[in-house]
Amino acid sequence: MAESSAAVTAPQRNDTREAVLFGGVYGAVLASSMVAALTQYGHASRGSRRYDAAWLLVTAFASALAHGYAHYIADRAPHRRGDTLRALAAEWPLITAVLPTVLILAGAGWGWWPPNGVEYAAFTLNIVLLFVLGVVTARWSRRPWTAAVAVGAADALLGVVVVVANAIIK
Repeated sequence: MAESSAAVTAPQRNDTREAVLFGGVYGAVLASSMVAALTQYGHASRGSRRYDAAWLLVTAFASALAHGYAHYIADRAPHRRGDTLRALAAEWPLITAVLPTVLILAGAGWGWWPPNGVEYAAFTLNIVLLFVLGVVTARWSRRPWTAAVAVGAADALLGVVVVVANAIIK
């Protein structure tokens, strides 16, 4: 049986809520992991924090590009002009999720606060972000508050795993 051309050429739409959860969780875990990796040798100068912020931003953009491109090439349907850019633009939640950590690191680099120990503030922020993302998306799905808090706690646990791994590795 032949498929209609409308069914073949119709673009797949990703649910915005799903994209926010996926990109937000991915971005927050990526930010925590990068902070842990970049601060493993104890460099805590203002210059090193600006360097860390720049590398986190570069890594986030590279991850978003790779993920968007992977979605684009994995979709076996015919593509229209502009589909590549739309696939890449759909990765905005990942970039948005790392920006608070970039600001924390850059702020330490610019002298807004001491650069030593700023990674703990970044870890805390990302764990809270993971918790909030879990709760909000669970509530969007009309789950009861108890289930939403459990989902938020499970998401936050991802950030805690990064923190614990960082402590063990150091």
